[in-house]
Amino acid sequence: MATTECVINATPDQVFAVLADGWTYSDWVVGTAHIRDVDRDYPMPGTMIHHKAGPWPFAIKHVSTVLDCEQDRMLLLRVGLWPLGEAMVRLDLTPIGTSATRVTMREHFTQGPSHWLQNKATDLVVHQRNKESLRRLGDLATRRASVHHG
Repeated sequence: MATTECVINATPDQVFAVLADGWTYSDWVVGTAHIRDVDRDYPMPGTMIHHKAGPWPFAIKHVSTVLDCEQDRMLLLRVGLWPLGEAMVRLDLTPIGTSATRVTMREHFTQGPSHWLQNKATDLVVHQRNKESLRRLGDLATRRASVHHG
């Protein structure tokens, strides 16, 4: 399992606001190219983000499904990455003081070739990708925070 942590200079509700806006998914998730649709009640359990991954013209249609959600605290997704497989991604938000959040992102493959090949080397690649994803998430959350407070 690849575990990545990042401290973001925004409150948990500001970070969660980005996570809860499915239309921002391609702005922060590395490898997601285009959002096709977001279920109306996202991020309620069972709702989905319909997206494409990969470069045009080879982009493949995928969905990410919410399995569990606790507002301002946690989001658990089942992410389709076929033909590579399927992964579970959990994002936990922990407040730090009054104006920062530690985001912990855990990802592991649960089906397909990536599940069978999962090891420390593949976890390192996923960790590096998720490090960039959390950096982007932080940029969006801090920009959103400054717009609402600036």
